[in-house]
Amino acid sequence: MAETRRVEVVLLGQPLAIRTPAAPEYVHRLARYLEERVEALRQAGVHDPTKALLLAALDITDELFRAREAGEQVAALGARLGALTSLLERATPPA
Repeated sequence: MAETRRVEVVLLGQPLAIRTPAAPEYVHRLARYLEERVEALRQAGVHDPTKALLLAALDITDELFRAREAGEQVAALGARLGALTSLLERATPPA
């Protein structure tokens, strides 16, 4: 198991200490990304910081689910192509 370390970030002006095996730079990058998403929602008219954070979390979760689904579709397509290749190799005589 990887060693965990304490990484401190600030989200919506609130300090937050996180114990994680991830590199501090990575955790800070995640926090910046979330802050940017919240800021975009604020500029779009969502002034309540809690609502903006919740909407950003929901939007990011949607992105994650769509990416997973796309990955599963690619894996399924790869398996089908592999099966098709195998059928073609069996159906054609060797050179």
